[in-house]
Amino acid sequence: MIETSTPTMLDRTEPAHCTVCCCTLANKILMVLFMVLLIFAILFGNLVTLAVVLGTKHFHTPQGYLKASLAVADVAVGMFVVPLSVYAEVYLMVTDSALEWTSYNSQSVSFHPCNIIGPIFAGCTLVSITTIFLLTIERSIAVLRPLHKDSVITRKRTTILIILSWVGSFFLAVSPMVFSSEIALEYNSCSRMCNYALGTIGEFPSQAWNILLLFPAFDFTLLGGTVVINIISLSSIRQHSRRRKHLAETECQSTTKPTFSDIKAAKTIGTLTVAFTASFTPIAVFVVGNVLGNKWCNFSFFAFWILATNSCWNVIIYSVWDQKFRLRAHKLLMPFQRKDTTKT
Repeated sequence: MIETSTPTMLDRTEPAHCTVCCCTLANKILMVLFMVLLIFAILFGNLVTLAVVLGTKHFHTPQGYLKASLAVADVAVGMFVVPLSVYAEVYLMVTDSALEWTSYNSQSVSFHPCNIIGPIFAGCTLVSITTIFLLTIERSIAVLRPLHKDSVITRKRTTILIILSWVGSFFLAVSPMVFSSEIALEYNSCSRMCNYALGTIGEFPSQAWNILLLFPAFDFTLLGGTVVINIISLSSIRQHSRRRKHLAETECQSTTKPTFSDIKAAKTIGTLTVAFTASFTPIAVFVVGNVLGNKWCNFSFFAFWILATNSCWNVIIYSVWDQKFRLRAHKLLMPFQRKDTTKT
């Protein structure tokens, strides 16, 4: 999302950086193949998630709504963000010349695709972070205050929070261009993605720095809070597991503990948090390196694409931890086998 050390591209004529992904024809083919496979993995996995959540009454819950919101954000990455990179790289590989808009930033041309794709990627990343945070809050209430879960967590409140998370995330995504004329978007030759970059000047003024620092500040705050809440919830789950036999002896006590499904769901959200944190950490390291003056072109490619790859992991995590989700997804994908089993 952020490429803070890229020089201005107003008059750039030098060739693209020879990164580890693109120095040879074989590397270019492997890179494009990876991007194409990533598109199919993202779309397939998240469309299955949406079909299961929206098509099964059991999942019409606040948690199900949040998972659907997360899947929609990931689908947007697979439909818009990655295909643009595939188009640019295939064109470069076939014609041996770059598309004109890939050589200039958004302030230098009348229409730049990155003006749309850049905020989409940034906004969807922020939506993912806020949704995982909301999922963590929802599960922590179910684990720590099981008697208050149904009264505190309602579908109406969850829907309102989802709408606010989308509006707030995309407002934050477009804020660099809205509040500063010195920040532009470009197709970066290192990351092979649309990133925020300098406009017509060679160094970041303090105002531009302050605006761009909204991203890591927002991300780190939510991820840090999410990790802390997950640790508290999982610690509570461990205590409940150790005291399960003792709690089962007293009916009054047993009614106040979280259900087995709540515990499994909390572990699922904990796994989602770990996966997203692991995929976002390289971006955090990259931003810090940029602040210190390091370009890290090769690392930039891996950092941004590791983050994009996270969009296809959620369905795998759900399938591993949630048996009902796994069975429903299996029925959707194996309809003929289901009919044969029924007849038998």
